[in-house]
Amino acid sequence: MNTVLPSAGWSGAMLGLAASIVLALLGFRAQRNPDRVRHARLRVTAWCMLGGAVLSMSALIGALVTDNFAMSYVAEVHSRSTPLFFTITSAWASLGGSLVLWTLVLAGYTAVVARQVRSVEDRLGTGALGVMGVVGIFFFGLVTTVANPFTIMANPPADGPGANPLLRDHIMVAFHPPMLYLGFVGFTVPFAFAMSALLLRRGGVDWLRRSRRAGLVAWSFLTGGLVLGAWWSYEVLGWGGYWAWDPVENAALIPWLVATAFLHSAVVQVKRGMLQSWNFVLVLATFALTILGTFLTRSSVVVSVHSFSQSAVGPALLAFFVLVLGGGFTLFALRGERMASLSRPERLASREGVFLVNNLLLTVFAFVVLTGTVYPVLVEAVTGAQVSVGRPFFDRMAVPLSLGLLLAMGIGPFTPYRHATFGVMWMRLRIPLLIASSAAAAMVLAGVRDPGVVLVMFLVTASVTATVRQLVVTVPHPRPAAVWRLLRSQRAYWGGQLAHLGVAVVALAIVSSSAFAQRATVTLERGASAEFAGYSVTFEKTERHELSDRTSTDAHIVLREGGRVVRVAEPRLNVFAGRPQAVGQPSVWPGVAQDVYVALGALEDNRVVLNLYRYPLMSWLWAGGALVAAGGFWAVSGRLRRKRTDEEAAPEVVSRA
Repeated sequence: MNTVLPSAGWSGAMLGLAASIVLALLGFRAQRNPDRVRHARLRVTAWCMLGGAVLSMSALIGALVTDNFAMSYVAEVHSRSTPLFFTITSAWASLGGSLVLWTLVLAGYTAVVARQVRSVEDRLGTGALGVMGVVGIFFFGLVTTVANPFTIMANPPADGPGANPLLRDHIMVAFHPPMLYLGFVGFTVPFAFAMSALLLRRGGVDWLRRSRRAGLVAWSFLTGGLVLGAWWSYEVLGWGGYWAWDPVENAALIPWLVATAFLHSAVVQVKRGMLQSWNFVLVLATFALTILGTFLTRSSVVVSVHSFSQSAVGPALLAFFVLVLGGGFTLFALRGERMASLSRPERLASREGVFLVNNLLLTVFAFVVLTGTVYPVLVEAVTGAQVSVGRPFFDRMAVPLSLGLLLAMGIGPFTPYRHATFGVMWMRLRIPLLIASSAAAAMVLAGVRDPGVVLVMFLVTASVTATVRQLVVTVPHPRPAAVWRLLRSQRAYWGGQLAHLGVAVVALAIVSSSAFAQRATVTLERGASAEFAGYSVTFEKTERHELSDRTSTDAHIVLREGGRVVRVAEPRLNVFAGRPQAVGQPSVWPGVAQDVYVALGALEDNRVVLNLYRYPLMSWLWAGGALVAAGGFWAVSGRLRRKRTDEEAAPEVVSRA
């Protein structure tokens, strides 16, 4: 029995746990009395924490690759027939492995923060390391106890069932979960600096500046993870959609909404010294919601297509969530009076006022999604009755909130600080409003009668044209080199505008793909055809393929336009080794103007039931999501300046318009 790798993995987790304990003690001691702690010890301890996490993940992957079924985790999620790529990604396919990944990402962020703490006299930084050590204690503690993936089995099986079929059938398994974790765990950094500032009774913007990069990086990764998750769902699940308000989808969206509010209000505090207490509330809530999201994902308290494991860590995660929420807000209540901002927005008609409205809309949006997600859980826990909150509730609430956010996003960056007069706003927005009105009128003349679609087109067009106008009037010379220099010199501002542009594209894609979608279900005998969305759809034959880890049955569907073959779709059913239930895989024909989506409803040798979908501008959804994430990365890519940040310089760009 090969026990070397399981023992090495568990030893790495124990090293990470011990290092987390020492880091917490050293960090808080250095914050209270810097003279009693050597700076080198803090760095060495943080690197030991990272080394333990790397050893654990390496041992886990090594055990999977070498078919070491003596390790309980390998026996649970692996099979000998699984290809190497999906064998490696199985390292985070279930509970224990996903927590090992969490500790690895956490240790990486901790090492980065430790590198930035130049001296033990940096009490804000050492306190943040202490907080991150406490978080590390919890997650390394889970890996070494109730969620230990390195348990050695007395009677190991010769083979295992393999991972859930949805986790070994698409390349997104290599990118979506790690990106979500880089986002979730990254919010530990601003949380740690906020808690350290509260412990020190230190307000101001220092803790915001110190954690700004990590917050933007985490937000950008979480944005990318959400987009890739929607794309994965669209490509794999075969139901024709990309977002179903699934509880686990919501668990990632909620902290993203609150974090977005935090990033916007942080700009106001840095520039105008306002919303300081609000920023503490938002950053505490964001981190707490990442823990709640992990609880919903890994505790099996909700029924979800994303819930891949039954676990015993639910009570521990819930207890930690309560501890973070209760402890954090108790500390804020005790110290919050000292942290209150001395200044407040003078008028609602100002950039501060618009940012505040934007914050309120985002937090209300997050609260609505949170309520709809946890309400069934709370009702069942209290009464035992099972209730559900369906898509109509979320859609009904999300539409007006999203329209309000689009409006605030469109006018916020172009509104002056302190006071915005009608004359200034009209000068900056009259051309965008004229173009947007023309676009909306053109849609009405083209036969679009849905007021929601027309309104979204108006808001999206106004936002995009306002951004383009701002770029044009700001660039001293309309040459590519001058534009590039401007974008590089004001990365935070133009990164935000790039993200706003991505949101506008996403909104347009969502509305278009929803309002103008075509759907049909057809039953075809072999050789028969049906008409759909201007195409002739013909069922030609079925083919059966025996692969190393599955049996795949394809249906050859030919799409013709004007008698010409334009696409051969091959939706299929896969039966994986050790998993007898067939899993469908749709065939998607993407395009710039539209997607044609073919999924199997039923498949026999001479007969097939097809679910057909046509979605206009669906590819724009993924492109827009990529722009949002790229905007975040662009904003953080430049070097931070101590005397004058990008946020401070950005309003001057606007004021020259």
